[in-house]
Amino acid sequence: MKSLTVLFIMLLVLSCKIGTRQPEPQWISLFNGKDLTGWDIKINKHPLNENYGNLFRVENGILKVSYDQLDSFRGEFGHLFYKQKFSKYKLRVEYRFVGEQCPGGPEWAMRNSGIMFHSQSAESMGLNQDFPVSIEAQFLGGLGTGERPTLSVCTPGTDIDINGTMAPDHCTSSSSKTFDGDQWVTAEIDVYGDSIIHHLVNGDTVITYSKPRVGPGMKPEGYPVPDGTPLKEGYFALQAESAPVEFRKVEIMDLSK
Repeated sequence: MKSLTVLFIMLLVLSCKIGTRQPEPQWISLFNGKDLTGWDIKINKHPLNENYGNLFRVENGILKVSYDQLDSFRGEFGHLFYKQKFSKYKLRVEYRFVGEQCPGGPEWAMRNSGIMFHSQSAESMGLNQDFPVSIEAQFLGGLGTGERPTLSVCTPGTDIDINGTMAPDHCTSSSSKTFDGDQWVTAEIDVYGDSIIHHLVNGDTVITYSKPRVGPGMKPEGYPVPDGTPLKEGYFALQAESAPVEFRKVEIMDLSK
């Protein structure tokens, strides 16, 4: 009788543990398909949430970066920030380049965009600040000739290590193939605080690096965070650099819970 009581208690404890097991993290959409609720806009030369030229918009369920209401690009680099910061997560978007670059856009920005993450907040950016201090997962579209890999990494105001050594250049190319034309691409970044980061294109890992931190290059004057400070968390933003881009999915899997 005593052994049966002990067995019953053990089964009860086990069932309680199973019942309190945390659910597996799920993909959550951050884009409602209707408007820009939950997002902040910061465009160079313009105050927070002034959507100059209707640069960021939602049309027919697609989140767009569009320059059709501007006659020329005059340095209005823009960023669409999600209002919540994250530390450990997977972020996945489906994007494509469409149409022609805005007249006046720099040559290097042709079919060039990206995701800025582990970033300072939109409200902390200066009025005339081109880019947030962040890590950039760079989108590049093919130009019809030559190789142009997407989801490379760039470091505005930051540093990273690749294979245990600080990356010597502002941008480091990924191993992705080139995507010409207006085809949809699935881009994912897997971010583990200030530890390791992976970029994936259509499910394949194309670059891995580690130890994101504040660095001396391309920082605004008077930036309050010292060089070398580990980047354990931050905001992320979709970029506008004079190339029209469309997004049909923006999803996150929060790994911190």
